[in-house]
Amino acid sequence: MPRRWFVLIGVTLMIGLLTACNYKSYFQKSANDYASRSANDPKMMHVRSYGSLTTNPKQHENRYFEYSSALSNKVAALPGINTALVFLTDKNAYVGILTDWTATGTEARGGVRSHEQDNTGTTEGVYNVSNGSPKWDNRQVATPYNSYFSHKDYGDLSSELRQVIGTTIRNSFPRAQEVHISANREFVNQSLEFAKVAWLKKPLAPLTADFNTLVLYTFGQGNTIPLPLYLKQQPSH
Repeated sequence: MPRRWFVLIGVTLMIGLLTACNYKSYFQKSANDYASRSANDPKMMHVRSYGSLTTNPKQHENRYFEYSSALSNKVAALPGINTALVFLTDKNAYVGILTDWTATGTEARGGVRSHEQDNTGTTEGVYNVSNGSPKWDNRQVATPYNSYFSHKDYGDLSSELRQVIGTTIRNSFPRAQEVHISANREFVNQSLEFAKVAWLKKPLAPLTADFNTLVLYTFGQGNTIPLPLYLKQQPSH
């Protein structure tokens, strides 16, 4: 084979490798990838925007809270997120999310997925594949079956995903001392109950203690187990 053919083959291979490397770098820096978590990723080049930043034991003792539909929509529009519920207080922002398939690397670790859902029923035409039931609790946005993804511990979420959410919140709510994010199924479902109250234009002030119990248990050192509002508001017999 003439020497120039070896040269051409070598050049072709180099171009292919460079193209692949450039594509990998481009994808890792895109909004649809949360897996790289590298120092040169634009999404990770700022101070950490989420989680506990103080040791104040009263950080979750909020004086008031409100539901933000605008920020909920902004976070829900991010790649990899299907549902978002955002609450703002005099101190913090709290974000409940469900993830989906529209981005890679939403979970903190590779391997076995950490989400809590069994969606095999979608191929069987049932809701609960374990017993064949078509019924589900429509009070909940996150269910054990055929649902978008919840994740038990907030540490199960990619740090890059949490950074993007935290930055999104702080860009619109710069006075937030801390931004707390969870995709825990119980947290998301209980957060939905507070959002429903806001959607009905009812005051949230009477529910501040209930909200603080929820966020303290989820993000702090709270020992009191929060109950869903629909259970607390049931008439006694």
